[in-house]
Amino acid sequence: MNSPERSVIVTGAGTGIGRATARALLAAGFGVTLAGRRSGPLEEAASMHERDSRHPAALVVACDVTDAAQVDALVAAHARRFGRLDVLVNNAGVSGPSADVGELRPDDWAEVVAVNLTGAVLCAGAAFRQMAAQRPSGGRIIDNGSIAAQSPRPKSVAYTTTKHAIAGLTKSIELDGRPYGISATQLDVGNARTELLDGFVGEGALPADGRRVVEPTMDVGVVADLIVMLAGLPAEASVPQLTATAAGMPFIGRG
Repeated sequence: MNSPERSVIVTGAGTGIGRATARALLAAGFGVTLAGRRSGPLEEAASMHERDSRHPAALVVACDVTDAAQVDALVAAHARRFGRLDVLVNNAGVSGPSADVGELRPDDWAEVVAVNLTGAVLCAGAAFRQMAAQRPSGGRIIDNGSIAAQSPRPKSVAYTTTKHAIAGLTKSIELDGRPYGISATQLDVGNARTELLDGFVGEGALPADGRRVVEPTMDVGVVADLIVMLAGLPAEASVPQLTATAAGMPFIGRG
């Protein structure tokens, strides 16, 4: 099989935004490595149809993003398969507990930080090293920030704090990547219909005034299409930040 012209690693590819994105990238002709903790959902996401085998341009790698050695092995496996790494979709994340800062348990905090922040840094670092060393050098890192990177929901201190940190990570990648042609995007998504969203708004969201309300949502495929667009941009173009929300959701003027 001839290698696709561009290749992408998607973390958290077994469910939600990651799954939709991996499938959309494969459909668009990218070589895609699907990474996540459980191989079963990854294999399903990589299939062309329910009864078909894995897409020929897909590589499945079980990986715990909180383990630096596993992350390095993920990027190495991708480079062996596709020759280079053009895009990392740094998507793996957990929602964490419903708690304010006074209620947050240290173990819960550590778990959210390990995946949402340390995992994102480890994946970005391994991708950055590959992109800087390959010839020609360069690439794009797309960090899933969530609109929590801009504005919190009540009782979401762990998730919100880690997503605010993604803003600093993305800006640092963009700045430090200039000599190597590496750019970065913070993609902040609001209310795309996924399993993770159910944890926030399944019974109605809790806004700042305390009233449970059902918020508008949007198809996760919209987000996947945006990521395909970002992945296909020429190296001369950078999109440092992009926000996409369900129309009419209480974000602008939230609460």
